[in-house]
Amino acid sequence: MLSLDHWYAVLIMQQDRFKNPMITRYGYDVYFTIAAVCVVIIVIALLFIEPKSYRYSLIVVSLAFLGFTTNFFRDPERTTPKGENLIIAPADGKVIVTKRIHDDEFFHTDVEQVSIFMSPLDVHVNRNPITGTVRHTRYVKGEYFAAFEDKASEKNEQMIVGLEGANGKVMFKQIAGFVARRVVCLLKPGDTVNMGERFGMIKFGSRVDVFFPLSVNVRVQIGDITKAGETILGEYPRSESEKKIR
Repeated sequence: MLSLDHWYAVLIMQQDRFKNPMITRYGYDVYFTIAAVCVVIIVIALLFIEPKSYRYSLIVVSLAFLGFTTNFFRDPERTTPKGENLIIAPADGKVIVTKRIHDDEFFHTDVEQVSIFMSPLDVHVNRNPITGTVRHTRYVKGEYFAAFEDKASEKNEQMIVGLEGANGKVMFKQIAGFVARRVVCLLKPGDTVNMGERFGMIKFGSRVDVFFPLSVNVRVQIGDITKAGETILGEYPRSESEKKIR
């Protein structure tokens, strides 16, 4: 018998074909729980709390927290650039790492790493960096170091996904941070994905690491601001656009 989690994932993937609402579906459980609690507090404050200074303080705090939560779970539409040789940012945030490393997870060779730090004020919905097929996934139940620390890439809770497209492979890690304690990812091996499509999110502050071949021309540098589904992280050489990098 299929689990409730399975049907929930199917529902989200079907609904994503239609115009997305203001709040991401990946955060419905948390958002509406917090919204309900805030509404209850406001009603109680209006009906029962005295003096007025306490009443208005509770109302202001509740509205501020609801506003922060609404801002966090927002899911704006994005316009993805066209180009099969492009690698697009999977996350909103700030580039904090660009370096060469050796990867034993998916590439088994030296690769380029670009890391994006997502603050609690950024959009936290993640999008596919290329069009292709999911070849590899692995969930790591790890620690919760601050997402901007280098050790977070190896030791924090994370979901690792490897994609293969027309031009080669791309791997990314959804990494939970000190505040973020839940990674949402609907991808599984064999899935076909399109560049710029939503696939999940990381809740409450986090980081996404992206890895691609050294032949890719990196288009960002440390300090750059990225938008998921829009910012170009890298570009495969056009002379190799019909090759597969294995």
